[in-house]
Formats: sequence, C-alpha cells, structure tokens
Amino acid sequence: MENTIIKLENVEKSYILAKNEVPILKGINLDIKRGEFLAIIGPSGSGKSTTMNMIGSLDTPTRGTIYLDNKDISKLDESELAQLRGKKIGFIFQNFNLIPSLSALQNVTLPLTFQGIQKNEAIRRATEELEKVKLDHRLTHKPSELSGGERQRVAIARALVTNSEVILADEPTGNLDSKTGEEIMELLKTLNEQHNKTVVIITHDPNIASRAKRVIKIQDGRIVK
Repeated sequence: MENTIIKLENVEKSYILAKNEVPILKGINLDIKRGEFLAIIGPSGSGKSTTMNMIGSLDTPTRGTIYLDNKDISKLDESELAQLRGKKIGFIFQNFNLIPSLSALQNVTLPLTFQGIQKNEAIRRATEELEKVKLDHRLTHKPSELSGGERQRVAIARALVTNSEVILADEPTGNLDSKTGEEIMELLKTLNEQHNKTVVIITHDPNIASRAKRVIKIQDGRIVK
C-alpha cells in the first residue's frame, strides 16, 4: 500500500430523508496511486460527487474505511479532518469559490493564513504559485475583474499553495468555454507530469475524462468500469 495515497474500502454512504435511509454509495473500492492522473465519470445523481467528498475527506462514510497516506480517516472528527485536508488536499471547484472582496493574491494567501504562516512568507508563496499559473500580472485584481479562465487559475494556485500532494478538481472546466477549458486541462496535466501531483478530476464529460491516464465510471453508487 506504500504507493497508494488514498484508499476507499467498501465505502457506503446513506442520508436520512424523512426518516428513511437513502443509499448513495453502495460499496466503493478504490485505490488512488501517488502521482496518478485519474478521472471519475458518471451522470448526474450517480454518486460521483459523494465519492469526491469521501476522497477529499469532506464527509465521512456511513460504513467502510478511508485511508489517506495509510491513516484511517473514517473516524476522525471534523476539526481533525479539516487539519489533514489543509495539508494534503487542494480543491478546485466548478464555481471557483473565490472570495469576491479579496484580490487574487489575497485569495491564494488565505489557506496559509489559516495555517498560521507568517504574512510575508504567505505572500511570497502565493505570488510564486500565481506566477506558475501565469497570473503574476493580475495579483491585485478581484475575481470580478478576471475572466473565467483566470479565476480558475487563481483557484488552482490556491489549491497548490499549501504544497498539497493531491489536487481534487470537481468539474474544473464546467463554467469555461472549450478553449479555456483546454488550457486548464493542460495546466492540470503539467502539474501531474512535471510536479508529480496526484490529480483526481470529477466530471460528466467524456472528453475531459479522456485526458486522464485512468478513468473510473460510477453509476447508481457503484463503480461499473
């Protein structure tokens, strides 16, 4: 298991709806290798977003076990999970999730502030990551002054700034035109190949999934391919 960074073992997830248990995931087994570029594909309602929440330790399973770096995280409380997430996993969302009142630089600095990194060091690291995504000329611009592609680049820089090993991207091109989406996929590919980041993409788009080196298909809460 030493080359496995995230492992899901018989993971089930149910939600209680009007006193009834509604199963979403029905026994997911998945090994994600260090340095892998993986896509998880499935139609709306298939359970792929819930799987992402399990992989990213945003939620805990009803049954089953999740390992992050060989550590069983299934039973950690929310504050322990948040601490682990902050160090290991960088998130990229379809809607960018940037704070509108903050500049690009301030948005990228934010995770480091939460970790108690000194201001000067946080600014240095954030600037470095924005340079990597070719946005060093837009440091002081707020999200409303940036294009969709630029906003997603800020989100990628924010995901990288904590030196996370895993980049978890939920429909990262969903709000972008095809040309900009292609640029974002190229950037994720570079992060995987040149910086050895483990990249996991959640998508419903077969064209996006085809860019990954391995594709997992989820349907009705189970891995079918």
